[in-house]
Amino acid sequence: MASDGLISRRITDHPVLGPLPSARKVTINCDGRNITAREGETIASALVAEGVLQFRRTEKEKEWRGIFCAIGRCTDCTMTVDGVPNIRTCITTVRENMIIETQEGLGVWRIEKHAQPGIQEEG
Repeated sequence: MASDGLISRRITDHPVLGPLPSARKVTINCDGRNITAREGETIASALVAEGVLQFRRTEKEKEWRGIFCAIGRCTDCTMTVDGVPNIRTCITTVRENMIIETQEGLGVWRIEKHAQPGIQEEG
């Protein structure tokens, strides 16, 4: 079962690769919704397993985009991750407490100084 009570889309027994190995669970947040993900998997994999298929909307046409190439060559799966826009979710692995947001157009940088390693606040 998915974290919201729906049936997960995650493949647990692949006909060629075999059963899904165990992995530590981490919690990520996508557009205000907590999602249980598997450590080491990509953001896109975790979202698709939970039924999230629309990742961003184009600037001019307002068309929805999601997984297309799944190898990091296109930008269809880009989302805003921890305040940084245009992160390719198909090649970025999840980490505990990651904040993921659906991206509109080119996105907006919303990262705070204290969230960036090595940046000291002046005081």
